[in-house]
Amino acid sequence: MTHTEEPPAGLRLAGDEPADATVAALFERGEVGKFNTLMRHFSTAGQDLPEGLPQAARDYLRETAAPPDWVDWGLMEKARLFFLDNNVHISTALSFASMPACYVVPHVARLLSAAHSLKYPSKRMAETGQFVVHLMQPDAFEAGSRFIPAAQKVRLLHAAVRRHLVRDGHWDTARLGTPICQEDMIGGQMIFSIQVLDALHRLGIHMTEEGAESYYYAWRVVGAMLGVDQQYVPAGLEEARRFSDAYMTRYMGPSQEGALLTGRLIELYEEVVPGTLFDPLVPALIRYLLGDTCADWLEVPRSRWDTAVQAAPALLNVLETIEDRSPLGAWALDRLGHLTTVFELSSLTRGRVMHYAIPEQLKKDYGVSSAVPRTRRWTPPAARLD
Repeated sequence: MTHTEEPPAGLRLAGDEPADATVAALFERGEVGKFNTLMRHFSTAGQDLPEGLPQAARDYLRETAAPPDWVDWGLMEKARLFFLDNNVHISTALSFASMPACYVVPHVARLLSAAHSLKYPSKRMAETGQFVVHLMQPDAFEAGSRFIPAAQKVRLLHAAVRRHLVRDGHWDTARLGTPICQEDMIGGQMIFSIQVLDALHRLGIHMTEEGAESYYYAWRVVGAMLGVDQQYVPAGLEEARRFSDAYMTRYMGPSQEGALLTGRLIELYEEVVPGTLFDPLVPALIRYLLGDTCADWLEVPRSRWDTAVQAAPALLNVLETIEDRSPLGAWALDRLGHLTTVFELSSLTRGRVMHYAIPEQLKKDYGVSSAVPRTRRWTPPAARLD
């Protein structure tokens, strides 16, 4: 398939068969609560599955416990090094470009607003940030890592949302296709890979073609582990950019859900940033990375920082020049980037490990309520020793 063409109709109807079948079995047998309780103790690859785990879940976890056999581990190591060298920039791109890009696709925004667990962007951002950090660890695919169990649970979370939306009559399948369908999962893969790289370029970050290719490749591996059929996924950056542009052009637009989710995201980061002086920087950065049209659709407020933020590439260029010319400067900036990423993630998670549970139901009003006051912030589950 040429990735600038209309996608095969089947991509809008196909979900993730192994995960969908597992979730269906858990609901039919009334085992969702039991599964969620037991899976809080299953968080690292290679550990024994909990006693009493439903058989359908046990079979699924065994079948999905390994990465695809086509993985090039040399490229994955290059991707890890690329992430370490650009961690704070990648975190910025994920927060202020990728997440709002999800919201600018109306049916995706509606999906994200549907589940209890996705009601507040803080939880979504915490889960995404933790997921990426797990992915870029040296032992991400080895025994003891947290990435593989996280990927397995995310697939089941997606399958549960698909099931709820269809069975509860909240989704127009004839018009929109299957919720979290293959095309949207590929689109999501592009948003978290090629659109992150595009955001880094807009910020003026120096990247080698090899580094960018390896980062994109890592997300192809991630996509495969999240149930995305890679035969329809672009193999390289140029084709990926064409696919991403075509997908966004086909579906993006204004929506109430998108605007509300973006508003919550802005509020979240205004709370994370100390004081109030730099609060306007948050919407200014989103507007700079997304462009005025998308920002207006998402009702991103304009601020006095809109012009000032355009100087970010020049500032980052100075920092990268220091990094390139001074080993001590490189160490200091890498350390600062690491600490910034850790601070951002710890602010979102409150220092706790995020758990990916199967939602037993969706929000009753199916959408994002704007009545929740800003002071009522999402609180992560209690810390556990597992």
